Amino acid sequence: MNRRQTPTKEAVLRVLSGSGKALSQEAIERRVEVAMDRATIYRILNRFDADGLVHKIVAEDGKQYFAVCRNCAAHQHQDDHYHFRCTRCDTIECLPEPVAFTTPNGYTVTQINCVLTGICKDCAS
Repeated sequence: MNRRQTPTKEAVLRVLSGSGKALSQEAIERRVEVAMDRATIYRILNRFDADGLVHKIVAEDGKQYFAVCRNCAAHQHQDDHYHFRCTRCDTIECLPEPVAFTTPNGYTVTQINCVLTGICKDCAS
């Protein structure tokens, strides 16, 4: 869907695109260079998610993180992969390795939501 581009939307997208990782609303708020409140950031992020520009990752603590979609078709998010949440820099990154697991007989997996938590390689060095 074509929506009007605004300085606030452009600023949020610039922060997300430049990070290379998924960011929480709080992390975006700290990095964005345009004045806007928390509600505006959430509204923009949820609109981006609905439009297929970002995908939303919900961490084990219920906090939402948003990552720019790289290989997703419109409204067809390809986010069935593991994510890694760094507790030091408050980011989540999509892990590049494919998901490999087995399920007991009779179970069919239709969606994966898996977040591993710890210290990322950037913060560890």
